[in-house]
Amino acid sequence: MTPANKTIRLLIVDDHPVVRQGLVAMLSYQEDIEVVAEAGTGKEAIESFERHAPDVTLMDLALPDMSGVDAILAIRKSNPDARVIVLTTFGGDMRSLRALKAGALGYLLKDAGRKDLLDTIRGVHQGSRRMPREIALDLAEHCSDEALTFREIEVLREVACGNSNKMVAQRLFVSEDTVKTHMRNIVSKLSANDRTHAVTIALRRGFFSLLDSIDGARSVGKDHPI
Repeated sequence: MTPANKTIRLLIVDDHPVVRQGLVAMLSYQEDIEVVAEAGTGKEAIESFERHAPDVTLMDLALPDMSGVDAILAIRKSNPDARVIVLTTFGGDMRSLRALKAGALGYLLKDAGRKDLLDTIRGVHQGSRRMPREIALDLAEHCSDEALTFREIEVLREVACGNSNKMVAQRLFVSEDTVKTHMRNIVSKLSANDRTHAVTIALRRGFFSLLDSIDGARSVGKDHPI
């Protein structure tokens, strides 16, 4: 429990209203926890954090306008002491690593028990790091993965949308030979058989999602020319 007269002010970020409502209903019975705001998008999460300054934020990773990781980065850029718990369906993969590197102090799956959730909220509020053992083991396995660079992920996102090397080059404002070099490096790093296999592996390991590839492909080149 928190000290007397100290209530944990909580922000819940999830794009599913039913999930948010369920969390609010469950947490409403806790005398030391108060839900001060809800958000359904990354932009709303950032704005709600600035408006309400919650003690702890529950953050989903799959949001409609940006990834939860990007929302965490944006929040912590202006609020480096922000305490964030990832609450998601994604297990221990590259998404988890990115969330932790972004500054998340806790990580829970949405099928976690009520006690685990409450213990994590209270623990993170007190400054602890909380993560289920199975997630930690999965993360340890992925820590040995050779990371893709930001540009390599951009290239792979474009490939995931079905674009040829020539089209990828046009969209990223680079030469076709540069794209081919990136693809050779990607296939090698992921130990893939070909470009299609590389996309499959990257999706499975959480380097990006299909939603990321669609949304990212629309803006890549416009925002990140080299």
